[in-house]
Amino acid sequence: MLYYLSQKLLDWSAGMHWGDHLSALRLFRYITVRSAGAAITALILSWWLGPRIIHWLKQLKFGQDYADKAEEAGGLGARVLSKKGTPTMGGILIVAVLVFSTMLWAQWNAQIELTLLSVLVLSGLGFYDDYAKIIQQSGGGTPPRLKLWVQILLATFIGVYLWLTPSTGKLVTEIMVPFYKYPLAVNAGWIGLLIVVLAIVGSSNAVNLTDGLDGLAIGCTLIVAFVFLFFTYLAGNINAARYLQIPYVIGAGELTVFCAALIGAGLGFLWFNCHPAQVFMGDTGSLPLGGAFGIIAVLIHQPFVLVIAGGVFVLEAVSVILQTGWFRFTRKRYGVGRRIFLMAPLHHHFEKKGWYESQVVMRFYILCVLFAVVALATLKLR
Repeated sequence: MLYYLSQKLLDWSAGMHWGDHLSALRLFRYITVRSAGAAITALILSWWLGPRIIHWLKQLKFGQDYADKAEEAGGLGARVLSKKGTPTMGGILIVAVLVFSTMLWAQWNAQIELTLLSVLVLSGLGFYDDYAKIIQQSGGGTPPRLKLWVQILLATFIGVYLWLTPSTGKLVTEIMVPFYKYPLAVNAGWIGLLIVVLAIVGSSNAVNLTDGLDGLAIGCTLIVAFVFLFFTYLAGNINAARYLQIPYVIGAGELTVFCAALIGAGLGFLWFNCHPAQVFMGDTGSLPLGGAFGIIAVLIHQPFVLVIAGGVFVLEAVSVILQTGWFRFTRKRYGVGRRIFLMAPLHHHFEKKGWYESQVVMRFYILCVLFAVVALATLKLR
């Protein structure tokens, strides 16, 4: 919005004797300037809106007065009770600030529009799920199959759109992997479409599973967002992309503004979500944030980098898959279900081992930073 306004003013004042006074508006042409503006705007808005939204959620009694099934089964009742009554659906704050800041500072293109679409759809799905949990007061929420089908349909729509659009078709038909500068496969549309769906759906659910401790999900989200801040900027800069031998994607640079807005919104939310949390993001925040990472990775032609950068999210998701699969297998074979971890997702396993909540969160941050460094190393090690 500000980009288009600044360009109109520059065009209007061109040739006029006082036009030089508006020359500073040329700064809005630079992605770096607009990214900084988006981050600052999102942070300030989060600080300003945070207390108001938290108060509003409390008035509506949108608090988590139920125990998570995993925690209930794992015997963390004492810790859960201390969190009861804390407002959930705090993802409303993240999404509202993120969307507004992006629209204000970004130059709108297909990449920005697809990313914002995925954020809004998944946020709506998460809101519906959180609301269902509050109404039921059981933590049940939306049936898992319904959530999964909505995510798959959204991801399939995005994948097919990219595939059928001439300018973005290669994002689907050419398979790129980290540490290798050439496509691993070409004209592999169906395989590429499957990767797109897995990236968006998997990332969305992985962040959702990580959201279990104060500040854990949003802190890891911030670290991954910093990684994609660099990747989107480089992917949208033809000289940098050519030098680093990474895929150049026209218009991908505008996603840098989105990532910057996400960092600002995330920092603002962490202000209220750090231990002891004043608000939880809920599925309203975790589903769209994870989905956004998935689609950004696809749009810059680096879907597998997400697996590295979001290593903590991957570990959390894998721990749940392994725990659930092994439990069902052993119950069917031996009559009694057995567990690999003391509790899943993985962060609860370490809580059961006696780690304090703040220890788990901080150590997962450190692990996430290590994954981020490896992901950034893929830019040069090719």
